[in-house]
This record gives sequence, C-alpha cells and structure tokens, in this order.
Amino acid sequence: MNPMDLKRGIDKAVAAAVEQLKELSVECNDTKAIAQVGTISANSDASVGNIIAEAMERVGRDGVITVEEGQALQDELDVVEGMQFDRGYLSPYFINNQESGSVDLENPFILLVDKKISNIRELLPTLEAVAKASRPLLIIAEDVEGEALATLVVNNMRGIVKVAAVKAPGFGDRRKAMLQDIAILTGGTVISEEIGLELEKVALEDLGQAKRVSITKENTTIIDGIGEEEMISGRVAQIRQQIEDATSDYDKEKLQERV
Repeated sequence: MNPMDLKRGIDKAVAAAVEQLKELSVECNDTKAIAQVGTISANSDASVGNIIAEAMERVGRDGVITVEEGQALQDELDVVEGMQFDRGYLSPYFINNQESGSVDLENPFILLVDKKISNIRELLPTLEAVAKASRPLLIIAEDVEGEALATLVVNNMRGIVKVAAVKAPGFGDRRKAMLQDIAILTGGTVISEEIGLELEKVALEDLGQAKRVSITKENTTIIDGIGEEEMISGRVAQIRQQIEDATSDYDKEKLQERV
C-alpha cells in the first residue's frame, strides 16, 4: 500500500468524523445542560455539577473558574473580580506551595513596569517599602533578568521579602494595553518612562493590590483586585467595543482574551 494514499485516506476519514461529530453535538446553552455535563464529569455528583453550572452562569463564557481545597465541610462558590494571563513565574525558586508547584501570594502589592529590569538598584526603594509593610510583592514587567532576578530569588529564599516576578503578557502595544488592564483591576499605576515615571521613585501608592495571586509555570491569576468597580466595568465595555470594531479574526481573538 502506498503510504501517501494511506495518509490521504486517514485525513479524509478524520475530516468526515469531525463533521459528523459536529452534526451530532448538542450545545450546552442553558444551566440545566451544563449541570448535567458537570455532574457526569464529577463522577455523578449532582451537587458539584450544580455548583459548576452556577459558576458558569455567574461568570459567563469569558470568566475564569478555579478550584481550590477548602476548610469547610461543604463545597462553596465564591465569585470575585479577577483575571488570568498566560505568563508563569520567571524562576522556580519563587515557588512556595510545593504541593501544587505554584507561587501563592496573599494580599500582595503589585508593581507594574513597562520595561525590562536588570539593575537591582532600580528596585531597592520598592523592595524596602514593601518589606517595611510586611507584605509580599508581585513584579510584572517586560522582563526581569540578570542581577535583578538573581537578587529577588536570594531575598525570597532568605525570607527578607516574599516576592515573585512574571513577564507582562503580550507584546508591543498589546502589552501596554494589558498592563493598563491589570492596573485598573488592581488600583495601581503602570510605571513607564514614556510618561515620565521612574522605577526608582515608585511609592507604595503606585502599586496595585489584590486579595490573592496564584502563579504556575504557565499562568498568572490575580484574584479580587482593589480597583474601582466603575473603572473595571468601563474598561471591559471599552474592550468589548474594540472587539465589535475589529476587522480581523486575530485582533478579535486577542481582544477577547482580555475580557
């Protein structure tokens, strides 16, 4: 048998099977259907299925749903403002939850910087202020490298400052826009030399804040930022309008990721 003929036959069979599955599939477009799927996925536990359905209904298709181990006797649903983006920790030495392999920061300050950071001296004023406040720090920047990253790791491992660093999501203008998204969510300010803000002069008032941040190898999730509800809603509405106005599927997809 000719291998190329076999390959073409397999490709045609796969395409036909996919089309048939699409015709047979039923979209889960109501809470009851979602609850049924959730129940099956949870080994026929209807209570879990109902919680999943309620979560989907409350956060919508654009929302992020996370599952955490609780201390209560019953399963609970907690809906908070937050966001997730596809950037993970810059060093595994930031990990403080060995069981899940993640970096978990409670009530952290969040420093947003629109440039690469390689000189630790630029960060010293911020690190000293955060250390005095006895709270953790998340740094989101274009990149953190060299001496700066090494010093952050050492400070974290010695317990001097509980800190973690991640790259800002996106590239170019999209990165600037997403940093502003995070600033609005967390009530912080993007430190950018383009608008005359210098990293060495950052004050605690310039930092964002959140109830919790969880960072894995691939993703960062910011939960319950202190940003104003009105500003957050306005930003979401602005992005949705940009989605409507976008002319390319790529632009729409990238904008959709920010909602």
